[in-house]
Amino acid sequence: MSRSAAPEALPVIDLSLADDFPDGSPTSSSENREHLRAALRDAATDVGFFQLVGHGVTPGETAALTGAMRAFFALPEADRLSISNLNSPHFRGYTRTGDEHTAGARDWRDQLDIGTELPARPPGPGEPAYWWLQGPNQWPVKVPELRTAALAWIDRLAGVSARLLHELLAAIGADPAFYDDAFAGHPHLRLKLVRYPGSGPDGTGQGVGTHKDYGFITLLLQDTVGGLQVQRPDGTFLDVPPMAGAFVVNLGELLEVATDGYLKATSHRVVSPPGARERYSVPFFYNPRLDAHIDPLEFPHSHHAPGATDDPSNPLYAEFGRNELKGYARAHPEVTRRFHAGPPTQ
Repeated sequence: MSRSAAPEALPVIDLSLADDFPDGSPTSSSENREHLRAALRDAATDVGFFQLVGHGVTPGETAALTGAMRAFFALPEADRLSISNLNSPHFRGYTRTGDEHTAGARDWRDQLDIGTELPARPPGPGEPAYWWLQGPNQWPVKVPELRTAALAWIDRLAGVSARLLHELLAAIGADPAFYDDAFAGHPHLRLKLVRYPGSGPDGTGQGVGTHKDYGFITLLLQDTVGGLQVQRPDGTFLDVPPMAGAFVVNLGELLEVATDGYLKATSHRVVSPPGARERYSVPFFYNPRLDAHIDPLEFPHSHHAPGATDDPSNPLYAEFGRNELKGYARAHPEVTRRFHAGPPTQ
């Protein structure tokens, strides 16, 4: 497949092919890993999206998270709003339907933003504003199991993502550990618990508008209701049907910039389910430390890189925290007005 082709389905990548000696044979293990890396290279350079299986996350782990998530969204609105992100300078907590924005337009979904549980780190004089993104979560009193399930999910998917990133870098001939230092200490790991409550009252279908993720890797858990669409090179959109037991994986803009466009960050959106039908999803964002500088990746195919996408309205910075704060400040303007009166990218 070339970059100009229009894919009809996302590639399926089996991460278990990276296991050592899955059937006791060193030869088959080596062949499996080469097969995995070839498939990863094709998916990451052509589409930027794929379905990931063989990741080891169990149905029980998934059920613990999704059960707690549904219990949270079943709470009365007053209980959900008691942990509103309007209370949090760290952009943590509940966002009411229609209060988040993508490309200046309202997204018709509500959500709970959660990250690694750390103490607040207000920036001192002369320090970058992105340190506001570190801080505690807000948890619903009436669903105590949500804290346990969500933090366990973050830890579990961080391990899957680290393994996947190593295989991806090896697939393009780079040092698998090239970015290990950027993730050392406290990487900025986030997840969203998201509910799409059907079409908006104005009839618009923007569950979430067309965008690219601006970090490294996103792993998305979908329910059985469709709606995710990936933009093809010709501008049309490809539906991504849910696949049982799979994560939808996409690459973020920092990896595209770090490889001068060799790895591809692809625009995507969610179309609201029709009527009042609900859709649930859980995106997990695997990102480095806020103060990590993302150096250009050294790899042998760099001379084939086509150049990263240049969007004057969305400048990207080598320091990850500046990109993260810029994105949250745009998506949650009321939180920004309340807590961050200065320039959002300083």
